[in-house]
Amino acid sequence: MSARFLDRLFQLTEHSTTIKTEVIAGLTTFAAMSYILIVNPSILGLSGMPVEGLITVTALAACLGTLLMAWLTNYPVALAPGMGLNAFFAFTICLTREVPWEAALGIVFYNGLLFLLLTVTGVRTKIAEAIPASLKIGVQCGIGLFIAFIGLKNAGLIVDNPATFVTLGDLSEPAVLLALLGIIFTVILVIKQVTGAILISIITLTVIGVFIPTESGYLTATPDAIVGMPESISSTFLAMDLWYPIENFANTWDLIFALMFVNMFDTIGTLIGVSKRANLTDENGKLPKMGKAMTADAAASIVGAGVGTSPVTSYVESAAGVSAGGRTGLTAVVVAICFVLALFLTPLMVVIPIMATTPALVMVGIFMMESIKDLEFEDLASVSTATIALMAMPLTFSISEGIALGFITYVGIRLGTGEYKKVSMITYAMAAVFLLRYILDLK
Repeated sequence: MSARFLDRLFQLTEHSTTIKTEVIAGLTTFAAMSYILIVNPSILGLSGMPVEGLITVTALAACLGTLLMAWLTNYPVALAPGMGLNAFFAFTICLTREVPWEAALGIVFYNGLLFLLLTVTGVRTKIAEAIPASLKIGVQCGIGLFIAFIGLKNAGLIVDNPATFVTLGDLSEPAVLLALLGIIFTVILVIKQVTGAILISIITLTVIGVFIPTESGYLTATPDAIVGMPESISSTFLAMDLWYPIENFANTWDLIFALMFVNMFDTIGTLIGVSKRANLTDENGKLPKMGKAMTADAAASIVGAGVGTSPVTSYVESAAGVSAGGRTGLTAVVVAICFVLALFLTPLMVVIPIMATTPALVMVGIFMMESIKDLEFEDLASVSTATIALMAMPLTFSISEGIALGFITYVGIRLGTGEYKKVSMITYAMAAVFLLRYILDLK
């Protein structure tokens, strides 16, 4: 493939970039987000999904979603199964609501279909504008706390207690102490702006685990090989149950909506943030191809459900590649290629202990908490709404419950203070539906 062809295809000259710069940017983005190959299977595996092939599923979903974005928009934005969305899939849908994982994939499919329909009809914009900013902030921060809480729980840093519900774990346990040190190490790397900080942390903890004995051997098992063929995805490919969500609509509608809600605002926030850094916005600060970008995101979730994973979404780690000079879809194509090549390192990835993923989960949670600075603290109604939503998610172990309580709280406060005109009809409708669900116990 000639340089001139790539220049025309990705409009490199128009974007003041080069092939070399785009390749470096793609490698940088992949290094920043490659931890998902390890973390996503560890989370989805808790849902009851067969763990064999989940690394392959994650890589394929990321590759296909990223290529869709490059094709439709020519933006340097990479996609992969979303953090928070995978936790919602495993813990809320499968474990809390006891929905079979095959049916959960069906819910992901319908989420993507609804997302796509709202995008192509333009309704997405109206919904995005109608939801109060405080609720959006509360949801994002709540998901961040939820993800961090899962990481602490998986490592044994937080354990259950009959008197206080949760308490500190046993720090005399090497694995628990190592996870805590890993969190500190990861934060230090991020502060020092080390590329691929989260991945470096995972690898470091995994290597240290080789020397820590346990009752069954060592914390990190010895890999059978360094490279190998990717695992089959036959157990999850097209395994989604599309009939279950329809037959049990009263028990699944809120799950579909919650997924769509989180996916939509996560995507919008990521695209706006990355595009501004890449100078892709117009003079009004808007992204010219936002509709196509959202279409790619929605379509990627549908494809992801087909191969067997939670919703696929745009990754804020794309900003790392943008900072390295990435400006076009060629950056995204490089990321997609890297995901495929990484599959041949599966034998190394499968021996990574769950403890090693804790710093990644906590760090992602910290990143998601950053939007708290945008909350209007002088407005008690806004603060209350955000606080209820963000506290409810980790404490109920459910993202959908946090969203529901956030809607109800916001409307209740505005009505009680006579500020009912500040509430949109969409927000009124959602609060009423969620309240009715609780009253009728439609869970």
